[in-house]
Amino acid sequence: MHIDHIGIAVEDLEEAIATYEKLLDGKCYKRETVESQQVETAFFQTGQSKVELLGATDPDSVIAKYVAKKGEGMHHVAFEVDDIHAELERLRSEGFTVLTDEPRRGADNKLVAFVHPKDNHGVLVELCQSIS
Repeated sequence: MHIDHIGIAVEDLEEAIATYEKLLDGKCYKRETVESQQVETAFFQTGQSKVELLGATDPDSVIAKYVAKKGEGMHHVAFEVDDIHAELERLRSEGFTVLTDEPRRGADNKLVAFVHPKDNHGVLVELCQSIS
């Protein structure tokens, strides 16, 4: 298991991309819309990990509500795992609250599932597994 990316919720994706291109001294290498989550993502490579900017595509989306309630900032930490189903079962057996019954397709060609922040000292954790 390793940190795959840090997800950052932003109000204006274009503005945030420009900021992070300056901050990280590099270009956004990938943009992707995930219709099922009503989000547009922008990725930056930072060593072996990535930064994922998350911009809402609908005012009723989870990201739009998050930004309205908490403001812009870190949304989640994502850990890549080899077997997301086994890891979810392990976490459930340890008493963690998994927010979805089954992993779903997310950005960057990954299966994703989330663990409730109440179980992680206030941090939303995403588990992700590359889709072959």
